[in-house]
Amino acid sequence: MEFRIIKAPSQGAIDILMRRKGSARTETPPCMEAVGLVQGRMIEMVVAADIAEKAVGVTVEDIRGSCPQNMILLAIFGDTASVESALRDIKNKAEEGMDIC
Repeated sequence: MEFRIIKAPSQGAIDILMRRKGSARTETPPCMEAVGLVQGRMIEMVVAADIAEKAVGVTVEDIRGSCPQNMILLAIFGDTASVESALRDIKNKAEEGMDIC
């Protein structure tokens, strides 16, 4: 998996993500102080989304790539500390083999 964080994302970066988000929801996530990006295989992204959604203060969206049926990128929106915490949780679980039982 690859990880990146954008602190204080530009309006252009937000616009790109909003155009490519996979959910039918039209609203913009409530807090966009930071955006965490996680890219990997679909199975990893489903587990990563679950881990991130359990973190406090973040909103998770799948971002469509060139093959809309394959979720390969997640955007995690929230305040900087919450996004960093969600990314850290995902990385830690990945190192443990992503067993989340």
